[in-house]
Amino acid sequence: MKLLIISGLSGSGKSVALHVLEDLNYYCIDNLPIGMLPSLADEIVQANQHHEQWFAVGIDARNLPGELVSFPRALQVLDDAGIQCEIFFLEADEVTLLKRFSETRRKHPLSNDEVPLNEAILQEHQLLEPIFSRAGLRIDTSMTNIHQLRDIIRNRVDNAASPQLSIQFQSFGFKHGVPVDADFVFDIRCIPNPHWVTELRHLTGQDQAVADYLEQHDLVHDMYNDIRQFVEKWIGCFESDNRNYMTVAIGCTGGYHRSVYIVEKLANYFHSQRDGILVRHRELT
Repeated sequence: MKLLIISGLSGSGKSVALHVLEDLNYYCIDNLPIGMLPSLADEIVQANQHHEQWFAVGIDARNLPGELVSFPRALQVLDDAGIQCEIFFLEADEVTLLKRFSETRRKHPLSNDEVPLNEAILQEHQLLEPIFSRAGLRIDTSMTNIHQLRDIIRNRVDNAASPQLSIQFQSFGFKHGVPVDADFVFDIRCIPNPHWVTELRHLTGQDQAVADYLEQHDLVHDMYNDIRQFVEKWIGCFESDNRNYMTVAIGCTGGYHRSVYIVEKLANYFHSQRDGILVRHRELT
C-alpha cells in the first residue's frame, strides 16, 4: 500500500501535481489536515482489501502550525499501518513566487495586513521544514511551465512503479541558474565549447555534428568517464538508504551543447544497465 504526499510552497504548482495524479487514477485529497492522516490510513487499508487503490494527499501551510510540527508522528502511524509514503516537495525561488502571485492576484495563505508577501513566503518555508526535510523528491519549478511540470510529475510517478532507483539526468546552463533540486551537480564548462564553432552554434548536443566535434577531445572523454564512474559508485548508497529518486545535473554555460551531449551519453549508458532512467534538458524545453 502506498500514499503519495504532495507538499510545497504556495504558488509552486501543487494543484497542478494533484491534477496530474487524478489523471493517473489516484484518489486525491487536497489540503488534508495532518491530524486526519491516521484516519486516512484506516481508509487506505480498507480500500486495498478489495482492490489496489492509489491515494495522494496535498498537505501544506494551510494546516495549523501545531499540526505541521506533528508531521513526523503522523508518518510513523502510516508506517505502522504498513503504508509506504512518498513525499514530493515543490518549491520555487522568491522572485518567481512573487511574480506568480502578482500575475494571478491570489492571496498567500500566510499574508495579511501585517505580513507582506515576501515575509509570508519565508515563514511558509520555515513552517514546512518538517515535510521538506523528509521529502524523497524536491522539484524546483522556478523555470518550469505548467506543461513541463505535468511531464515531470507523470514521468516520476510512472518510474516509481519500478523497484529500482529512478535516476534523472538533467542538463542546464549556469547562466540561467543552478537547479536547487539536484542531488549532484557537475560543472563541465572546462571542456571545449562547440558554441565557438560557427557552423555548430545553432545546433544542440543532440545533433551528431556536435557529438562528433566533442568526441575529438580527450578532455570530453575524461569528463564523461569520471562522472559515469562517480554515479555508478554512489547509486548503491542511495538504494541502500531506501531512496527512490536521484537527480544528476550537468551544467555548461548555456545548456545547449556540452551538458546536453554528456547527459544523453550518460542516459544511454545507464539505460543499458537498468530501468528508471529519465532525461531532462532544462534549456531545450
